[in-house]
Formats: sequence, structure tokens, C-alpha cells
Amino acid sequence: MTLVAIAIKLIANLAHSAVASLEQIQQEIQTLPQDALDLVAQFVQLLKKSSTASSESPSLTESSPASDTADWSDLIGCVSAEEDLSVNYKTYLAEGWAQKYGDH
Repeated sequence: MTLVAIAIKLIANLAHSAVASLEQIQQEIQTLPQDALDLVAQFVQLLKKSSTASSESPSLTESSPASDTADWSDLIGCVSAEEDLSVNYKTYLAEGWAQKYGDH
């Protein structure tokens, strides 16, 4: 049986119960060959890294004005541009394209 087939079997066995208990998971894992155990260990490490990273970084859905400002603060003042660029950007784009590509 391939490792993928073993993993599918393990998931199917655990899916029969709405919530797999720790004992059920341990029993299933004990029946796995060493290659599959290595994969389980790697998967557990991946889950740990994922949960640590998500708990350390703010959620994208929990955005606040302060965190938005902090994300962009390094960019403030790094480029010189017209003061009214946010309002007249289309005009500036059209002029830039005309200079670059000529009037067509």
C-alpha cells in the first residue's frame, strides 16, 4: 500500500467520527509503517509552524487603521511626485504615455 493510500485510509477512518479523540488518532498512528510515521511527524511540525506564524502575525481580516499605517509607513517619502497625484493621476498617466509612446 502506498503512503498516499495509507494517509487516505487514516483520514477516512478519522472522518467517520465527528470529532476524532486523541486516543483514536494515537491508535491509528500506531498502525502506520515508519515511512508514514515520518510523514506524520513532518506534518505535525508544519502545523506547529503554521499556528505559530498565524498567532504572531495579525490577521488580514482584523485590520485596523494603525496596522494599515504601519504596513505602509516605510514607503512614505520614498518617491517624489506631484502633490495632486492622487486626484489627477489619469492626466499624469496620459502625459507619461504620450511621451513614451507618442500620440496615436
